[in-house]
Amino acid sequence: MKKLFRFLIAGGIGFVVDAGVLHLLLWFTPFGPFVGRALSIPSALLATWFLNRNFTFGRSNRSLAAEGFRYGSVGLTSALLNYALFSSLLVSEPTLQPIIALILASAAATAFSFFGYSRFVFRHRQNP
Repeated sequence: MKKLFRFLIAGGIGFVVDAGVLHLLLWFTPFGPFVGRALSIPSALLATWFLNRNFTFGRSNRSLAAEGFRYGSVGLTSALLNYALFSSLLVSEPTLQPIIALILASAAATAFSFFGYSRFVFRHRQNP
């Protein structure tokens, strides 16, 4: 339960990074929500990897490159799921605010990413 709580904190911070970057891109650039989200997702992924590695799960026994690859694989799959849901919501409901679509899509991808990170990336680590 402690890991789930920490994961949700890290994810919350990642969400703020994602939403913040998206908001800034929508406000200060000609990018629309689709391009903006494609650029905000990597920022959030980097922030959550750092937090999950140092706060939630701890560092794995793998090399930094191997851990990063695994984390990136799960994160990219989760991000694709998140982005597909985000896009589907905006296309099916054009009047929906992008931030609402972001909240719904992010919530749906949370369970997938927790399972993937805890089982595939950091599973072998023994907890003290």
